[in-house]
Amino acid sequence: MKYIQQKRVHTRASILKLLTDAEVARVLRAGAGQYLRSGDEYVDLNQLDRGVRRVGRKMSPTGLVLARKGVAESTWLEITEQLSVLRRTMLN
Repeated sequence: MKYIQQKRVHTRASILKLLTDAEVARVLRAGAGQYLRSGDEYVDLNQLDRGVRRVGRKMSPTGLVLARKGVAESTWLEITEQLSVLRRTMLN
């Protein structure tokens, strides 16, 4: 369990290092998701093991939210790759 927690922390730090200053400024706190609309993709940086999520009509994102539309497409692809590695680690 401790290894999984360390992997989550390492993955979050790696994701944040990928971001430009402008992209970091677009990370939203819970309840501040006014620019996220139904269907928008995001990653909750506090719940990385859930992977990429979509905003639903009945559910708002919580935690530290990084929206796909807030980062460059190349950055988003790198983020999703890191999430895939994390998920594979958790399954083993």
